[in-house]
Amino acid sequence: MIIYKDAITGDEILSDSYDLKEVDGVAYEADCAMIVEGAVEVDIGANASAEEAEEGVEDQAIKVNNIVHSFRLQSTSFDKKSYLTYLKGYMKSIKKYLQEAGKSEEEVKDFETKAQGFAKKIIGNFKDWEFYTGESMNPDGMVILLNYREDGTTPYVVIWKHGLKEEKV
Repeated sequence: MIIYKDAITGDEILSDSYDLKEVDGVAYEADCAMIVEGAVEVDIGANASAEEAEEGVEDQAIKVNNIVHSFRLQSTSFDKKSYLTYLKGYMKSIKKYLQEAGKSEEEVKDFETKAQGFAKKIIGNFKDWEFYTGESMNPDGMVILLNYREDGTTPYVVIWKHGLKEEKV
């Protein structure tokens, strides 16, 4: 299995156990699922007395997004102006990361061009996105984007491909 970590913070962002689809050569998309977490029912084989009140612990079931839950992503929020400011700084950090990783000038230019085009798509539908940071909540790290498919019920995340380090587990 491959774990994808944020190249800047080291936070675990995603794994290859999810079906990743590359988009525009600059990002990955992965469909999420809403899962029920909690509310474990334990049957100990005893019969409850009709006269006694049922004893039990309050164990509430909650619906969670499987990727957000599994990788302990933290919800955050932006307005359009603050997101653009963040994105500008983040792209500079990724450019520096790519250069330090020994990527060619052509590869870095390709990233910048594609990232700029993809960022325009995000900004074009800004109100549709939800934002998450990695577990460390480091403001310099990647902001994971969450949106819903055309059916309105299937969530998916968008992750910047060049901002990831792969770690085999």
